[in-house]
Amino acid sequence: MSDELRVMSCGEGENPVPEHASLITDHAFFWHTLPRPIIGLAPMDGVTDAPFRLTVAVQGRPDVIFTEFTSVMDVCRGPAHLLSSLIYSEVERPVVAQLYGRDPDIFYQAAHVVCELGFDGLDINMGCPSRNVASSGSGAGLIRTPDLAHEIMRATREGIADWAAGQSLTGAGLKESRVELIQAMNRRRPVQTDPPVARRAIPLSVKTRIGYDTIIVERWIEHLLAEQPVVISVHGRTLEQMYRGAADWSAIERAAQLARKTGTLLLGNGDVQSLEDVVRRVRQHGVHGVLVGRGALGEPWLFRHKEAARAAVGDPARVVEHESPSREERFRVMLDHARQYEALLDRQCFPRMRKHLGWYCKGFPSAAAMRAAMVRASSSEDVARLVSEYQAGQQARHQTDSAHRTTPALETA
Repeated sequence: MSDELRVMSCGEGENPVPEHASLITDHAFFWHTLPRPIIGLAPMDGVTDAPFRLTVAVQGRPDVIFTEFTSVMDVCRGPAHLLSSLIYSEVERPVVAQLYGRDPDIFYQAAHVVCELGFDGLDINMGCPSRNVASSGSGAGLIRTPDLAHEIMRATREGIADWAAGQSLTGAGLKESRVELIQAMNRRRPVQTDPPVARRAIPLSVKTRIGYDTIIVERWIEHLLAEQPVVISVHGRTLEQMYRGAADWSAIERAAQLARKTGTLLLGNGDVQSLEDVVRRVRQHGVHGVLVGRGALGEPWLFRHKEAARAAVGDPARVVEHESPSREERFRVMLDHARQYEALLDRQCFPRMRKHLGWYCKGFPSAAAMRAAMVRASSSEDVARLVSEYQAGQQARHQTDSAHRTTPALETA
């Protein structure tokens, strides 16, 4: 058996994949070739859009990147602008498209689209706690309907397999106008090949939570493992908790123990603010990797020292360097992020960029005042102007302080 068909247990050498996991290893591709522990960027609704993912990839290059979730209905039938969440750049690879919904037939069609767009993997969201999503039976709502969750996974896998076998998008039931839109998205990417995308099956993964209103992690994860996804990512809260309280990593650990008996990788997520947190969670809870979410907000360079973090997992004496960029570099990255936003998305949507600008404004003098100004910016030109005004103000303040220090005191009569 080749190295690609083995599951590597962090710090434990090599464990052969169980015989029943052949379905997983056949389509695992990149997942089982990633270094361990895997350190990736978590999907975040309204956050991991194309400009943010590109900025993170350029600044830190996580092992894997997920898009924000997209409704399968929007993928197959929604207005064109809702597909902006599936724009990506080659530097992001491996990049995984995350989808949500509750109709297996639409998942079947959406899987064709994800494959046609050239994504490296497809992830099904079974963890979103939003009331609008969960109340419709999607996202974390699927925790209450495990049989439907199984149907969705099977339909998605079937869609992937049929596309890989040569089925066209129209053959899957998509309208010609939708096919033309997908083709236009492919042409928009700078790197193109002929044929545009190789016909191959891509791996299926799931992101979920430890329960709906109570912790049922063992029962729920066993349900998911029965369908043999390549990866299960677990956020350590129930739907009812939303993002309140602390993530329960002991529950994630129990999920990881179940996954280690199979060929499925188990990634943990929740309350990870730094690479030091990544190291601690892997050491303590035995996960195959960690997805970092909110810890990367305003910190796209967080992943720069991931190799040091990996080395530290097996070496308690090793210290992981914490990246603290200069104020000037922070401004440079922030401005470039703003410009990428305008280049990749509709400039009229720039107000959605404001939260990112706010997250950058921390850890330097008068950061709160600058943050208050940034969340009113309407363009990258506004961002550049505000940065220039701040720098001019700081320079003037420095000159004034220097003058006060060098002016001799007047003699008293």
